[in-house]
Amino acid sequence: MAEKNNLKSDMSNEKSSSGDLAMLQGVHSYSLGEVEMGQQNATYQTMTQRGIKSRQAQMIAIGGIIGTGLFVGTGQALALTGPLNLFLAYAIICFFVYGMMTTVITVGTYVPLEGSSMAAYASRYVSKSLGFAMGWLYWYALGIVVAYEITAASIVINYWPNNVHIAVWLTILLVVIVGLNLMPVKIYAESEFWFASLKILLILGLFLLTFIVAVGGGPSGKPIGFLYWYTNSPMHEYLVSGAGGRFAGFLYAFIFSLFSFVFGPELIVLTSGEMKNPRRNLPRTARTFVWRLVIFYSLGALAIGIICPSDASGLTSGSDAAASPWAIGIKNAGIRGLDSVVNGGILLSAWSAGNSFLYMSSRSLYSMAIEGSAPKFFARTNRWGVPVNAVLATSCYGLLSYLNVSSSGGTVFNWFVSLTNNAGLISWICCCIIFLRFDLACKVQGITKLPYKSIFQPYTTWVNLVFFTIILLLNGFSVFFPGRWSVDSFLTAYIGIPAFLVLYFGHRIVNRKDPWAYRPEDVDMKTGVDEMEAMEDDYAALRANRKPRPCWVKLRGVLG
Repeated sequence: MAEKNNLKSDMSNEKSSSGDLAMLQGVHSYSLGEVEMGQQNATYQTMTQRGIKSRQAQMIAIGGIIGTGLFVGTGQALALTGPLNLFLAYAIICFFVYGMMTTVITVGTYVPLEGSSMAAYASRYVSKSLGFAMGWLYWYALGIVVAYEITAASIVINYWPNNVHIAVWLTILLVVIVGLNLMPVKIYAESEFWFASLKILLILGLFLLTFIVAVGGGPSGKPIGFLYWYTNSPMHEYLVSGAGGRFAGFLYAFIFSLFSFVFGPELIVLTSGEMKNPRRNLPRTARTFVWRLVIFYSLGALAIGIICPSDASGLTSGSDAAASPWAIGIKNAGIRGLDSVVNGGILLSAWSAGNSFLYMSSRSLYSMAIEGSAPKFFARTNRWGVPVNAVLATSCYGLLSYLNVSSSGGTVFNWFVSLTNNAGLISWICCCIIFLRFDLACKVQGITKLPYKSIFQPYTTWVNLVFFTIILLLNGFSVFFPGRWSVDSFLTAYIGIPAFLVLYFGHRIVNRKDPWAYRPEDVDMKTGVDEMEAMEDDYAALRANRKPRPCWVKLRGVLG
């Protein structure tokens, strides 16, 4: 403890030198390992580097997970359930996702050290077994999504006629994604900042287009308003007729919409170990998250129901980019050429999402290596602070995208994707458990000062815990209706649950002497706190001595 206090004092006295200024700007993370830096003996871990800025973190939070789900996948839900069901589902789920964001940010801002992840916090606040199971769940689920997004991007490319084999596009996409993840984290963060910015501009442009077409500004000059809501039922019947069928349609849309958000909150926690001043920037990200959810997802679902009829054949037939409700709506409006622009944006979204998910999966493996749940080999970093071994190992998941070159491979790939769908809900249930144990430990040990605390907690966590458990059990509800039973469909909907339980109980059997859950008084609530407080003080001093920024820089911070 004395050594840590000396560190804080030494750094305060040396802030004026250029070398220390670079260090304060986030070059290295605070940690527990001792390594020499310049003229000081400092308690640093020269592994990953804190190169993610506040504006980048905020854009990654909302834009990093926007992939083909919002732009293409919504078409299937629109066709089966109707525009009103689709809008209600996305609008309602936004508030549950915001509750999850406050849950993980409360835990994540307390000690956002090297290798931070919700799996690492599970090992610290609940049990090693839960952390082990969550860590491997994140690695395989997020890695599979990388292959999914690469495949989706290659399919979008084929929207434009060309004679290039799909394997060539898959290779180009994979090489670029892996290359960006092997770059210094500040380059990855900056690329994702601009990727996310372009995706958001695309969404805003589509909102404007929807409004213009709705009021009669299209080539036909006829206002459509909510015409498609009246010509087709706004709430379709699903599986059965009557009110029960309309509720089943809403439930399907709700479950479907959920998968557009999975792993979003966890992404922010994963970036905190490489984020500048995370105790300040994580809460800022959480505060802006909810209104971005409402704008981009809720209003996006509403706009889709306005511009595209739910009975359009392209929504359920074919697997190419023409299945995008936006592209169908543009064609129906008689606007030539714009569908190619939209599909270009969809390509960018899929590419960017694959980039983000490779980052998340590799950092999950790195986090496990740091805390002992994976071989230490994956904790090795290069001179830029990039865990190269973890990135390269995780990038092998991208090779699964080549399964789609053959038709039989697509069936196998669907099984892998089903693991991801289950994993998202399982992760959120576990995050709720982590928060509740963390909150209990804080109360028992008398910790009242937290960097971030929501007025809605712990109530939203209890609600989310019950709610997501029910949704997980209802994930494949359609197979239980008469005439709908299918072994393949059942396994597709629920195979992720036994996969997680095998990981958890397998670790429990090997470590049977460990407690099922730590006693609140035994939970480690001290390690790393001094380092985080020293970092806060240093960044506060840096901001106090910083020259006023130009107006255009401030404006960029507000927008991003």
